[in-house]
Amino acid sequence: MSAGTADATGHVPVMLEEVLAWLAPRPGGVYVDATVGGGGHAEAILARIVPGGLLIGIDRDPEALAVAARRLARFGAAVRLRHANYAAIRQVVAEVGIEAVDGIVMDLGASSLQLDAPERGFSFLRAGPLDMRMDRSEPRTAADLVNTLSPDALADLIRRYGEERWARRIARAIVAARPLATTDALAAVVAAAIPRRAWPRGVHPATRTFQALRIAVNRELEHLERALPDAVGTLREGGRLCVITFHSLEDRLVKHTFLRLSRGCTCPPGSPTCTCGGRRWLRVLTRRPLTPSADELARNPRARSAKLRVAERLPHDESTDAPEAGQRSADPTLPSILPDAFPPAPGFRRSRLRRRDAPHA
Repeated sequence: MSAGTADATGHVPVMLEEVLAWLAPRPGGVYVDATVGGGGHAEAILARIVPGGLLIGIDRDPEALAVAARRLARFGAAVRLRHANYAAIRQVVAEVGIEAVDGIVMDLGASSLQLDAPERGFSFLRAGPLDMRMDRSEPRTAADLVNTLSPDALADLIRRYGEERWARRIARAIVAARPLATTDALAAVVAAAIPRRAWPRGVHPATRTFQALRIAVNRELEHLERALPDAVGTLREGGRLCVITFHSLEDRLVKHTFLRLSRGCTCPPGSPTCTCGGRRWLRVLTRRPLTPSADELARNPRARSAKLRVAERLPHDESTDAPEAGQRSADPTLPSILPDAFPPAPGFRRSRLRRRDAPHA
């Protein structure tokens, strides 16, 4: 199967050639696909690291893991699949008995396996239940949010995670139409709430609302904020982290986290001495995010919003040692980089996104 083409399930690995070029997997190496999904990236990496290599595949969706297991079965013991959230990457790698890995790929967002299954409730293109859980063992569904949140809370969620200017109108329309149980019913309510003249060109008007609900249901930004520093802590010196995002909130978080971990000292400009004890952990390799080629977009239109950012773990002698008070681990080759060791990325957690009240029709 050629790079970037679909398998029998319809799964198409996004920006596969770019990921392979930057990850540079080599025979005998140890790599992690932290969002293994249908196994497209994992399959291509495995083909380059055997014999002697190992790939650890992580996914929070047991159904996706079952598909990946069938696809990767021919690699035998060279692949280890684990049902877990990628925010637990450090723990998963340690449980496999590995101290540090040569590279990690994260392909964020919902997979084709989820989007194409109406019963999963991710897409408004076909009727299905308002579910949207990537792991269906989790208790909270999109229907729970749609049918129980207050109008203000629902508007804030849609504005914050969907960056939707009509969030308040949409929230009022949803509350007026409750209870809502199916994707097509919700999509119709959202579309009717937005003035026709304001519908985005070439995109369904419910797209941003569905994105917001999916992010909230799966706590995607919260898990990503934790996963990125832990992924860096899992890399060996010189190891690379490739992250593919599909919307601006994800990309912004990846960008700011990479910058934060590549700068070291975070003291205010002009400070006479460093008091933060910061250390540079990363070298950012992609000054601007890479985007899919025209050929890939022709083959796979779903890749149109994809962006790839890549960073490399710095060797210890190229980073700045933290003062004793700032040390997080006694082992300099595998530091403990935890979210509470750094300030939150700009625009997240402690600072609210700028509120934009929707104009009246």
